[in-house]
Amino acid sequence: MPLSEQEQRLLEEMERSLYQNDSDFVARVTRRQGRPTYTSIALGVLGALAGVAVVIVGLVIRQPLIGILGFVIMLAGVLFALRPGMRAPKAKTPRAPKAGTGGSSRSSSGGSFMDRMNERWDKRNDPDQGQ
Repeated sequence: MPLSEQEQRLLEEMERSLYQNDSDFVARVTRRQGRPTYTSIALGVLGALAGVAVVIVGLVIRQPLIGILGFVIMLAGVLFALRPGMRAPKAKTPRAPKAGTGGSSRSSSGGSFMDRMNERWDKRNDPDQGQ
């Protein structure tokens, strides 16, 4: 179900506030996002295949420690293949829009984020007050 325009603006306002007020948290969360690169997938698959080969060698020569080592190599290859790729860092925080482009409640109230949200909630519940 799509969001209304007012709900989209409210969500964007909340995101901007999060970026501005807690940039350390945002940096930690966005750093973990990313897709594995083709290089890491290829190297991980090769590592996993090498681990399988070492497990088989350990079974053939009946040495459990070599089999365990092969399993560890296989696991490390899979984890390496699934790890998120390293991406170039983006800008620290997105730019907030100018006061004339929808930030009127911010410039008029000057209160905290929760105060602005409460004002918007009151306006939403009482349409006559908002106009």
